Amino acid sequence: MKINLLLGALALICCGNVVADERPNIVFFFADDQTSSSLGCYGNAAAETPNIDALAARGTRFDNAFVSQSICWVSRTTILTGLTGRSYGTAANPELARPDAVETLYSDILRERGYRTGYFGKWHAKMPRGFKQKDHFDEFEAISRNPYYKRMPDGSLRHETDLIVDRGIEFIENQPADKPFALNMWFNACHAEDKDRRPGIGAFPWPQGVDGKFEDSVLAPPRLNDPAIFDALPEFLRTTINRERFFWRWNTDARYQTNIRAYYRMTTGIDAAVGRFLEALQAAGLADNTIIVYTADNGYHMGNRGLAGKWSHFEESLRVPMIVADPRVDSSQRGKVSDAIALNLDLPATFVDWAGAEIPKRYQGRSLRPIVADQKPADWRTESFHEHFAVRHRIPAFEGLRNAEYKYVRYFDHGNYEFLHDLKNDPDELTNLASDPKHAETLAAMRARTDARVKELGGPLDPLKGEFTSSTVPYPEAAAMVGARADAEGFVRLFDGKTLRHWSGDPKYWSVQDGAITGVTDGSLKMNRFLTWEDSTVRNFDLRVKVKVTAGGNSGIQYRGTSRPDLGLDIVTGYQCDVVANVPKYNGMLYEERGRRILSHTGEQVVIDPEGQPWIVGKMPVKEFAADQWHDYRVLVRGNHHQHWIDGHKTADLIDLDENGRALEGVLAVQVHVGPAMKIQYKDFKIKHLPDDMPLQTAEDVKIPADATGVRPQGRLPKDWKAPVYGER
Repeated sequence: MKINLLLGALALICCGNVVADERPNIVFFFADDQTSSSLGCYGNAAAETPNIDALAARGTRFDNAFVSQSICWVSRTTILTGLTGRSYGTAANPELARPDAVETLYSDILRERGYRTGYFGKWHAKMPRGFKQKDHFDEFEAISRNPYYKRMPDGSLRHETDLIVDRGIEFIENQPADKPFALNMWFNACHAEDKDRRPGIGAFPWPQGVDGKFEDSVLAPPRLNDPAIFDALPEFLRTTINRERFFWRWNTDARYQTNIRAYYRMTTGIDAAVGRFLEALQAAGLADNTIIVYTADNGYHMGNRGLAGKWSHFEESLRVPMIVADPRVDSSQRGKVSDAIALNLDLPATFVDWAGAEIPKRYQGRSLRPIVADQKPADWRTESFHEHFAVRHRIPAFEGLRNAEYKYVRYFDHGNYEFLHDLKNDPDELTNLASDPKHAETLAAMRARTDARVKELGGPLDPLKGEFTSSTVPYPEAAAMVGARADAEGFVRLFDGKTLRHWSGDPKYWSVQDGAITGVTDGSLKMNRFLTWEDSTVRNFDLRVKVKVTAGGNSGIQYRGTSRPDLGLDIVTGYQCDVVANVPKYNGMLYEERGRRILSHTGEQVVIDPEGQPWIVGKMPVKEFAADQWHDYRVLVRGNHHQHWIDGHKTADLIDLDENGRALEGVLAVQVHVGPAMKIQYKDFKIKHLPDDMPLQTAEDVKIPADATGVRPQGRLPKDWKAPVYGER
């Protein structure tokens, strides 16, 4: 597409106080999976987003900003092309962009207007064969997650959010004085690491600069978390990926609090990076002619309605933050909130308009420029079209319309199941009026308008190929089994015998040797280091694994543990079945890393009282197991009853009545220990997840004999130390 560059130079086209041919710089911050409710300027009192809030205070905050399709790659491709997903793809393959649709991106139009363009961050757009991103930007670097922390040349780790802004700052520091620029910084945050389901630092890794934020906060639970709201959904929404991932992230109070704190840290991390860039922009003398845009690619359920992710027609999914701060507009237009329906579809038209170029006729959005500079035009849209068709065999596909009063959608692969919501009287969309005769006229009218809009945008999609596949049952017995595959005996394999896929740890210590997970230390270790399983937390389970450790070696099977990124990204605390060669009283005992420490030595049957004191209530024989040989370890945990075995011989039997000290769920890990050089190996690793709701034994159920003695604590004790006696307390 050729743009007549003389048009902008020959005419002064004014919009409010903005002159078109002055070609402002454009900076576009694009977050991932961020609901507007996670920002302070949108009313979240718990959020810490001062820099983004300041943009809203001196710009325009759109109160009704939405995406046309709530999934990463479609939303991103829509912005690049100016077309809805249905329009840039084909009826047979709507997720893949057609070559003609992506021949000219908005960045190409800006380049023809003399702009220097930069792109740093997440790409994730499904382009046709032969498409090259670098052809469309002057500077381009795709920076992805998996993992979020990138190893730098000096060996340090840097979060992708900070790395993207580092590149943005370098870009403006090298900006020629005689050219405008358009800079895209597209974050991966706040997207979860889908393959890593460890709560907190695993699922939502945050930039190191916000370590500890919100740690002492109890954040509000999901506002729409009444189980009745979930139960009212049709079956195809109750069994989809949204529900599957709910069990990865939000299904218990403890998991919710850990993950929501981590999510807020990611948001605060983005905000800090934005602030750092704005300082650099000011220092470069470019701030007065640079427009800042901040938005996200889709919303996020965050546990609302018993769902996770996005991928639905509900407001949490479609609604996004959108802030535009243009320093050139009149002071009377700054700090305002617009009720105009704004779409991600509008952004490319806006960028092109700011550059003084002609908006392509094929673009399906409108420029937001007049709203930012003055006020909403009289003919601005009053209704928006929304759809979802990505991953259609697992995510229910829909299409429909939303206006200030009603939202209508139909799930066309599910018998055209229809929803009609009265947004004025039922803003939380809790009641479906599609079958209410009183709303039949509204339903019919919106259905007809949806038909017409679908036709305008490219027509109906081809029928679904194959069968729709459910992702989970609505209420699984064991949440850890959601998405897992078990063998005929109900065991899930944790290790493939070849790689450390599904495990997270420092490769300096961990590798695969001879078909076994192998941990090696050289005797210089200053802190115990861990390899953690990523696929789920563990609650009630039966774990089996073969273990071999060198003489003098010390390791352990960590379970129901807690990740401690404050100590190190791979550090875990919590219960542990010890693996200690040559020391029979420790091998197979129950220890608590960085907690209550020794809970039972090997051969002790123990009850921990409600105050946290462990008492020996019985004894078992202690056996020695040779080093440098394979042994079968078993850990069985049901409720608050813990049992360990080595080669079929029970080594620990403990009931934990300490409600404040115990853990009922957590991560699974293995350990290399400080001390002498050692080698530990694990193979044939498997686990059977037992039902989550196994009963807990109480003090009324468990009687501690009066002559029970206390477990000997760890560490050097006085020579006259005597074990306490339960009846003499």
